[in-house]
Amino acid sequence: MKRGFLDKLIERLPLVQTGEVQNYLVEIAREKGFLETIFNAILEGVVVTDKEGRILYLNRAACGFFGIEADESLGRPLAGVVRGIDWDSLSGQRGDVVSRDLEVFYPENRLLNFYVVPLMSDEPKGRASEAVGRAVILRDITQTHRATQETIEVERFSALTMLAAGVAHEIGNPLNSLNIHLQLMQRNLLKVPPKMRSQLEESISIARSEVARLDNIITQFLRAIRPQPIQPTPEDIHEILNEALEFLQAEIQERDILVEKRLIKNAPLLQLDREQIKQAFYNICRNAFQALKSGGILRIQTSVDPTHVNVVFADTGGGIAPENITRIFEPYFTTKSDGNGLGLLIVRRIVRAHGGEVVLESAHGRGLTLTILLPRADARVRMLEQGSVDRETHA
Repeated sequence: MKRGFLDKLIERLPLVQTGEVQNYLVEIAREKGFLETIFNAILEGVVVTDKEGRILYLNRAACGFFGIEADESLGRPLAGVVRGIDWDSLSGQRGDVVSRDLEVFYPENRLLNFYVVPLMSDEPKGRASEAVGRAVILRDITQTHRATQETIEVERFSALTMLAAGVAHEIGNPLNSLNIHLQLMQRNLLKVPPKMRSQLEESISIARSEVARLDNIITQFLRAIRPQPIQPTPEDIHEILNEALEFLQAEIQERDILVEKRLIKNAPLLQLDREQIKQAFYNICRNAFQALKSGGILRIQTSVDPTHVNVVFADTGGGIAPENITRIFEPYFTTKSDGNGLGLLIVRRIVRAHGGEVVLESAHGRGLTLTILLPRADARVRMLEQGSVDRETHA
């Protein structure tokens, strides 16, 4: 390790005259301030600890990644400040560099790649150096990971699209035939003695219900992998929302669910495909109803900002475990025993086709909040914060 200015100063200290000490201290302060400015300017997080794992230094990016304050963290063990990782097992005492990925849930969900570099002492020749601390370098790979996942998703759906027509034909036609024959059987039940009729009617009703459920799964499957191009027209978002809720009124009453609406007045018209947005609202509400117990509450709120109209759906269900929140839009991933894992995937595809986005927030056991952001027709552009494009490019 190359010897720095401070090491040289310590060697020469007995030879330094009293009047020169101040100049040397000014030079040290200037050098320290210059290095801190550089470390705070870079996008990567930097954490330096001593050999016991106590934090000696961390830059602004590291504080932002973990939602911590530098003044409150200095001198504390890294394992106590950033919980959930056994930092001691990643110390690299023999001089090796350890690299891993981690997921952060607070203050925002992001993926980080980090590597731990041991800081070795500068020992004279012939003596083995030992680690006097470690440096942890963190890099935000959230956008890179999302881009990779989107590429995988596109490839996966390309393969599924090739099978979709065959699957729909091979399964849909027999289902139609079954439904027709079940209808014929139900008509012929009038000739059956009354004692046998009720039992057979129940069996036929169950069979027709299962046929309808399978037909719905096929329909959802086709909508997921072959979404129709949107045909936007100026629409009132509240009218579409109320139509979707009206369609679900029977289920709302059956499940004894309370729907609370807080809708803004005079919401601007949006360029929307009415039927597709209604389908998105329907899927969101049904997903919420399935998560709610009898007497649960679904709160729906709308708001407007300079660029978007926001529709927030917040339920009082069980929420989603942290390890599942990043998988909720994966095809066929579901936490429900009777779910097909396509509902929210369809929602995101419809919203993104309109130039919007879907944001999820959940605390396990305390419900799920889903927000749809739809761009305003009267807001064609928006000014980005200075440097935001560069930050996203390097993330």
